[in-house]
Amino acid sequence: MSEDYSTHQPPFSLLHNAANDRHQRWRLLKDKIATRCVTVGGLSIILAVVLIFFYLLYVVFPLLLPAHAQAVNQYDVPEQASGKTEFLAMEEQNELAVRFTDTGKVIFFNVADGTVIRTESLAIPDQVQIVSFAHGGFDKGVVAYGLSNGTALVVKHEYKQTYANGKRTITPSLLYPMGKDALQVDSNGQALVKIEVKLGDKNSILLAETADNRVILVNFSKKASLFDDEVSLERNEVVLEAVGSEVDYMLVDKDQRNVYLANRQGDLTIFDIIDKQKPTLKHKLNVLNEGTEISSFELLNGDISLLIGDTGGSLSQWTIVRNQQNHFSVEKLRSFKVSDKAVIAINPEQRRKGMLVADVDGNIGIYNTTAERELIKEKISGGQPQALTLSPRANAFLLQSAGKISYWTVDNPHPEVSMSSLWQKVWYESYPKPDYIWQSSSASNDFEPKMSLIPLVFGTIKASFYAMLVAIPLSLFGAIYTGYFMAPRIRQYVKPGIEIMGALPTVILGFLAGLWLAPYVEMHLTGIFALLMVVPLGVMIFAYFWQKVPQNIRHQLPEGWDSLILIPVILVSGWLAFLISPNIDGWFFNGDLRTWMNTEFGIGYDQRNTLVVGLAMGFAVIPMIFSIAEDAIFSVPKHLTTGSLALGATPWQTMTKVVLLTASPGIFSAIMIGFGRAVGETMIVLMATGNTPVMDLSIFQGLRTLSANIAVEMPESEVNSTHYRVLFFAALVLFMFTFIVNTLAEVVRQNLRQKYSSL
Repeated sequence: MSEDYSTHQPPFSLLHNAANDRHQRWRLLKDKIATRCVTVGGLSIILAVVLIFFYLLYVVFPLLLPAHAQAVNQYDVPEQASGKTEFLAMEEQNELAVRFTDTGKVIFFNVADGTVIRTESLAIPDQVQIVSFAHGGFDKGVVAYGLSNGTALVVKHEYKQTYANGKRTITPSLLYPMGKDALQVDSNGQALVKIEVKLGDKNSILLAETADNRVILVNFSKKASLFDDEVSLERNEVVLEAVGSEVDYMLVDKDQRNVYLANRQGDLTIFDIIDKQKPTLKHKLNVLNEGTEISSFELLNGDISLLIGDTGGSLSQWTIVRNQQNHFSVEKLRSFKVSDKAVIAINPEQRRKGMLVADVDGNIGIYNTTAERELIKEKISGGQPQALTLSPRANAFLLQSAGKISYWTVDNPHPEVSMSSLWQKVWYESYPKPDYIWQSSSASNDFEPKMSLIPLVFGTIKASFYAMLVAIPLSLFGAIYTGYFMAPRIRQYVKPGIEIMGALPTVILGFLAGLWLAPYVEMHLTGIFALLMVVPLGVMIFAYFWQKVPQNIRHQLPEGWDSLILIPVILVSGWLAFLISPNIDGWFFNGDLRTWMNTEFGIGYDQRNTLVVGLAMGFAVIPMIFSIAEDAIFSVPKHLTTGSLALGATPWQTMTKVVLLTASPGIFSAIMIGFGRAVGETMIVLMATGNTPVMDLSIFQGLRTLSANIAVEMPESEVNSTHYRVLFFAALVLFMFTFIVNTLAEVVRQNLRQKYSSL
């Protein structure tokens, strides 16, 4: 029986080997699965980072594309026999246009092919001739005809959109906002050889030069009756004195605050007409270089800046600025070289700080003042342009020349962006000098977007610097003590406790910093600075007296437990710092440090400032730096430290000469990861800084970072707008900044590892 059993059953060693083989195959399989999973996970992270980069680039890329214009059609001037074109205009949808002639004819026509839609004749009185013409703003649709009897007719063209069976129909019409009868401008009845008009809700202005060389300002005020709905016009006429020379150009801004008069020789005169009955002369200067004359004169969108074209082919922008002494002056902000020929037509955009200009040879250019860019330059016709208009959306224009009208479309979605507007100082309207400004939006189309990224980059670096200034000493010294000197029994509680601090949501830290810490720091500013002196001094005094304590008492405290007796010392020192801070204020700062700084040095104090951010964000960064640095120090091989001690080195020498050098790659990584954390922080800087994009080195002023700016403005930006894409560009800048810093940090870390690997 036993022989039969032994012949049919495999030996135990064979069973054991088979089990080992199965176990080994299972281990190999698990190793392969783990390897594949780790590889897939790592590649997925790399792929995600690459996709983020390319998506940011995809959104930003349209900012880099050049603008261009394309010819669509050219056709004969509609009803050319009706007279010379005084003014061309297009409606919003680029479907209809209007032509005002010098004979009082108004022709509405189709933009695409010139088909006449409607023709109207203005009610010009008999025996009266049209002697001048002006528009009341490209965006208002108002024009005025100056007549030979001292009167003026004000007309407004409007367009009504209706939808029937899903099809849009645009119907043009003419309105008479000041009445169908011509208004008396000059009480002497002299011909109005030049005219300007500006309509307002309550006041409307007609400015004219008469045949006897008087410049008169007539204000029409609307007066409502107390008993019915009738509205009457109250007329006030004033002669502008001290003009001093002939007037070739005249303009009034839309707020009816300033009158601009100029002659061809470049003499510019500006009157303040806030008081319509007593205009006052504000400025008088010459705006041209020798050898040139003014050939065109318009107001930029918003009516804050003047655009002046000259016979030398230059286009310049002028505005009234106020300096720090509250003195006003007229300054030239910038100029563009259009060509070598006279600039004879300027048509500002109605919603941006751009303009379409044409010279005497039929060359056109589109420019943007904020970006200081020439966006488009084209040769449209061989003759001199007679009329030019840019559509309200600035996506098409019409140019009349040699009896033809040329219709062009324009693709120019982001004219405000350039390297200079993003990274260099820009002289904005009404500002006393060029500056870095971020102010991206406003409720008005007249607003000049200010999209300099420099204040945001400055704020990001400033916030990160002060956060690291707080975090690095505390976290690194804490990591050194915990990883090398502290007793293991205490370390097992201290290290997890500090790491748990890193789990606190930053929105909670930002909330506490903004609503509790900022007011507390403001009320106890002297105490905060006293902490920096009193606490170290208290620790040093305690250490001195601790050395005087008998050894048998000192040695009762186990090695590595020293930190426990320092806790009450630090608490008492901190309490003492705040206790004596009112006395310090009284002795050195006249009772209040904030007031003293402002009085003596002009240093202001904002409640939510960089100091608060440094404290709050430093607290958020400490756990990350501490944890990584402590792991690096604690992981230094024991044989290195014991060998150093055996050779006679003190524990402190061992720490500085062996442990720190060996752990330096990990410590450096901890600092750089903490820096990256600080650079990308959003909620703390959003809630604790005041979120003001100012460039001020003072620690007592607020700031705005790239990440906080994106968080604040992205929800309100229009998708695919310039503002939207610039915010994505800011995200791309932040991405590239952290990528470059981390890459350099990794290179340095590898060099440190190779340098000290032989220890």
